[in-house]
Amino acid sequence: MRLVADVHGAAAALRAVAQGPGPLLVLGDLINFIDYRTYDGIAADLFGKEYVTRMVELRGAGDLAGARRLWDERRAGREDQIRADYVRLIEDAYREIGAALEGARGYVIWGNVDRPDLLAGHLPAGMELIDAAAIEVSGLRVGLVSGGLASSLGASGEISDAEMEAKLGSLGPVDVLCTHVAPDVDALASDVVGGTRKGSPAVLRYLLRHRPTHHYFGDVHQPRAVRWRIGTTLSRNVGYFRATGRVVTHP
Repeated sequence: MRLVADVHGAAAALRAVAQGPGPLLVLGDLINFIDYRTYDGIAADLFGKEYVTRMVELRGAGDLAGARRLWDERRAGREDQIRADYVRLIEDAYREIGAALEGARGYVIWGNVDRPDLLAGHLPAGMELIDAAAIEVSGLRVGLVSGGLASSLGASGEISDAEMEAKLGSLGPVDVLCTHVAPDVDALASDVVGGTRKGSPAVLRYLLRHRPTHHYFGDVHQPRAVRWRIGTTLSRNVGYFRATGRVVTHP
């Protein structure tokens, strides 16, 4: 069982690893809204890099409400056109990702920047989109749960903690849990770039209650820690695939 997270549009790198041995699990954020290293992405295609620079400044300062206001201001008076352009760019991005996954077999969950309604139509036959389910993978009971942490940005893939709790509750005990979001543990949930904290209390509660042997997640691109022991569970950040191109293999 191989895992990647935060692909963020890295179709060529994904194609290079998609055909490896064993099932591939993609743990969300397949499209690239903003690359915080280069400022490339869908936001730049829509509004230009000057806008992205300001957006990154606001988010880096923790001003998510200000970032949302900036987004709304840039759309004002041309919402329909921006919405159409936005959907077109997302469709293009998912088309590339789907092509990169051709011939692979495995599962995909969606993250906070994803549009699951659009993603589903572009995955090849061997890759199944999962909202919340426990499935058999390589002889293990693996729980897969989609969704990003809710914020003032209101991104399309964000869900509330109550929704996350309900999804996790539908699984029952599993051997391995896979989510997009980190558990609510400072070292795992804190991004050292900008100081953003993105941890799910619901995920932490699940780990402490059901004690899977392993938990894999993404979302936090530059965490303070990559691995952390939570009770008897080893919780691991799979990594920022767009930057690293690396795959994690479950033992």
